[in-house]
Amino acid sequence: MELEQAQKLWQPQPGWLNTASYGLPPDPGWDALQEALADWRAGQGSWESWGAATDRCRTAFAQLVGVPVADVAVGGTVSQLLAPVAAALPAGARVVVPEVEFTSNLFPWLVQEARGVQVRTVPLAELAASVDADTDLVAFSLVQSADGAVAAYDDIVAAARAHDALVAVDATQACGWLPFEAARADVVVAGGYKWLMGPRGTGFAYLAPTLRDRLRPDAAGWYAGHDPHSSYYGPPLRLAEDARRFDISPAWFSWVGAAPALELLLEIGVPAVRAYDVALANRFLTGLGQPPGDSAIVTVEVPDAQEKLERAGIRAAVRAGRVRASFHLYSTTEDVDLALDALTP
Repeated sequence: MELEQAQKLWQPQPGWLNTASYGLPPDPGWDALQEALADWRAGQGSWESWGAATDRCRTAFAQLVGVPVADVAVGGTVSQLLAPVAAALPAGARVVVPEVEFTSNLFPWLVQEARGVQVRTVPLAELAASVDADTDLVAFSLVQSADGAVAAYDDIVAAARAHDALVAVDATQACGWLPFEAARADVVVAGGYKWLMGPRGTGFAYLAPTLRDRLRPDAAGWYAGHDPHSSYYGPPLRLAEDARRFDISPAWFSWVGAAPALELLLEIGVPAVRAYDVALANRFLTGLGQPPGDSAIVTVEVPDAQEKLERAGIRAAVRAGRVRASFHLYSTTEDVDLALDALTP
């Protein structure tokens, strides 16, 4: 689908520049969710049909990041999906993480400190150089939510491989706009409610087969079964042989709303999305006298930013005087110019 044609499928109010907080649903996702909710209200829908949306999402995500569908687990949050990896680290393992890292990819490692796991934080720019022979795992966000910085993925992976360290990537702020090879890492997790534009409560994990063999699915329930529909009652333990053994039972309606959005991204193509999103971000930066960048998330420091944006009806994140603006398919040049008019004298 051509990008210009696809853009007619969103209904945003002008001024939404905050996808880094949550993405907006396309019409097919919104309509599917409303239909499912109406069926739930009337008791006329089958939960099996709602559940089928989860497999559609799993398949679409696998295609988006270029991995086999059998290597994708689904869950609710990034930290929950990382938990088995953190729990499998041997006592005394050493983990390296950027010093400004969203805590969903920090706390899972820190809670292991009670059994001797050591977590060291370093500047993002020094992450690859900080991986050494004592490093067991390096964890980082592919795109930082704080400022939109894009990690040096190739350099970090190469450094980890040179020292036999595992690589754990949080791609929540990247999946949906930034093309990358997920299979180069050992685990890639992503929340589905930002650039993937699904409801909150959807999450994905690529788990490399060699890594899965080292993990224990402590949260296993019926949905992690080899055949979920024959796993309702009684022993023996009969888990899926692939990444599904790490699934948790899906929150139906979140996945119903997510499936059409993911499939739409596949139709458009992530490279086209990247080109569009980054062009808008750079229009915003250059309008404020800043050099262009390579991210769909940008931050700038503007005095009285909160008040200026609110008066203009612009919704963006403002923290300590710094504006974090983020751009996606439903963002427009008019949105950018509205923000620039508000922020410039």
